[in-house]
Amino acid sequence: MPWEYSDKTKELFNAAVQGEKGTHLGEIKEPDGIGNHGSIACGDALSFTFRVERNSDPLKDVIVEARYLTFGCTSAIASSEALCRILESKRFTPIEALEITNKDIVDFVGGLPEQKIHCSVMGAEALQAAVFDWAEKRGVNLTALGIDNHQQEQQEGRIVCNCFGLSEPYIRRKIRELNLRTIPEIIGSIKAGGACTLCQNKQGGLQDILDEIWESENIRQKATDNSLQKINEQSEANNTEQNSPFKFFKKIEKLIDDKIRPILRQDNGDLELIDIKDKTIYVALQGTCSGCAGASQTIKYLVEDLLKENVDSEIRVIQV
Repeated sequence: MPWEYSDKTKELFNAAVQGEKGTHLGEIKEPDGIGNHGSIACGDALSFTFRVERNSDPLKDVIVEARYLTFGCTSAIASSEALCRILESKRFTPIEALEITNKDIVDFVGGLPEQKIHCSVMGAEALQAAVFDWAEKRGVNLTALGIDNHQQEQQEGRIVCNCFGLSEPYIRRKIRELNLRTIPEIIGSIKAGGACTLCQNKQGGLQDILDEIWESENIRQKATDNSLQKINEQSEANNTEQNSPFKFFKKIEKLIDDKIRPILRQDNGDLELIDIKDKTIYVALQGTCSGCAGASQTIKYLVEDLLKENVDSEIRVIQV
């Protein structure tokens, strides 16, 4: 299923890959700032460079040129192109450039699919890393300016998402910065939890981090309401008079459409519901998921666990 991109996103992507005049795909030799984010292994990676017009006072340096090398999809290239155009549209100092957020990038490209928001986050993170590199080269003390350069996030932080190598301090920072409230929002924004899914609900995993960060009376009340709703749904599922085979099928179909497919499509995968016999569900993984080494874990820890939690605790899922 192709992504629905805005006209602006497609325009930026096409111009960049065709090398039209005024586009920014490439790299600056001996840049004043260089920042990298992502990895080839996870399918998205960005190397961002900029050059400044130097001033005797480093804080008055001005970014005059920006370039990027992106390994990724349409949204990754368009977001990187947008970042460069935003920077060159105004004479930003590197410190001022830190105010550019992923939302600015999303707005510039005319919006992105929810599952592709991480591409804009990747651009904002690479820009930050490039500014931190510039500051080190120019002897600018960011701490004295009240700016956290996040240097210790990976070195000292516990790795929560092993698939993408994302640490707890980084995940916590992005949850707060981007106001992420659910695991699907985390997956869409920074990809954490979007591969094998094991870090989603394990002890100390994404859900535990979310619960701790957003703990408040309102959040607790919402959790209580959700628990009551699940109890009611479970009771209804166990009541054979009210839960006909047709209703049982529709619940499973809706859960697959609403919760499971969006996660799989994050990485160009999908799921086909083949058959239902009593409480045994037969499914087939499609797209990139069909040949994935972690297919059995996806079936067990994503598909089966979600169906057990939301439809019936006795459900068993078999891949065919």
